[in-house]
Amino acid sequence: MIQVFIDGKAGTTGLRIYERLKKRDDIKIVSLSDEERKQTSARKRAVNDSDVTFLCLPDDAAREAVQLCDNPDTVIIDASTAHRTAEGWAYGFPELSAEHRKRIAASKRIANPGCYASGFIALVYPLIRAKITANDYPFVCHAVSGYSGGGKSAIAQYTATLRERELDSPRLYGLTLSHKHIPEMMKECSLTLKPIFNPYICNFECGMTVNVPIFLSRLNQKVTVDSLLELYRSHYENSRFISVKQMSDGMIAANTLCGTNQMELFVHGNEEQAILSARFDNLGKGASGAAIQNMNLALGLDETIGL
Repeated sequence: MIQVFIDGKAGTTGLRIYERLKKRDDIKIVSLSDEERKQTSARKRAVNDSDVTFLCLPDDAAREAVQLCDNPDTVIIDASTAHRTAEGWAYGFPELSAEHRKRIAASKRIANPGCYASGFIALVYPLIRAKITANDYPFVCHAVSGYSGGGKSAIAQYTATLRERELDSPRLYGLTLSHKHIPEMMKECSLTLKPIFNPYICNFECGMTVNVPIFLSRLNQKVTVDSLLELYRSHYENSRFISVKQMSDGMIAANTLCGTNQMELFVHGNEEQAILSARFDNLGKGASGAAIQNMNLALGLDETIGL
């Protein structure tokens, strides 16, 4: 029986991980009482007694939790931002390359990707790897997310009976252009120029689209919408969770993959410009689903179990 401890189980990501894992007959979830969760000694014991510990905590708390682990066999999967660019941590996006998959399978320290970052990296990494775009291409990323991505406080705000009228509309944030996902977006894609990233939180519960527009004439190679589609099909051809799609009605809704670990990629445009899009569940492939997929790989299991 696999012993699993979720540090931060009451948060949105922790709760989704718990809901998925409690259905499995190969998992025993280590639970702490409300009082024990406040005790460092009890948390330390839970971490070290576990085969896998998920950290669903604020960044500083996640860093502190890692220091509690003395057991060299415990796999720690951190869902916070704290270790996504840290040395010694595997970046938990196995579909990006065979090297990513091997590092996850061999690692005891895995950093779960950010939700927005997952979409951006899924779209940009293949372009950089194929040398279609330069490392200093001026990428722009526009994204929309359901309010569940904002955590318990955002969920309470959006589901309140009496709420501000502005919550009915999409709300742009990250206005300082220094969103916490940008460092991992740059590192994993080997970018030397910081992308402009403008995210919106919207009045729907879950789901996300991440969009990257490009000028085809400014690329290193001559490409078309069709050749870009073929690039993504080839890059992700062995993926169990990422697929390449084409929309026939000219619309890409953000909430159609809620509750899944799937991600869909799209390329649309014309002879001059293209828009690259990724659609997925911000709490699925963008958080809890990815975390469980990484756990399965780290334990040598089929990556699709429980997903």
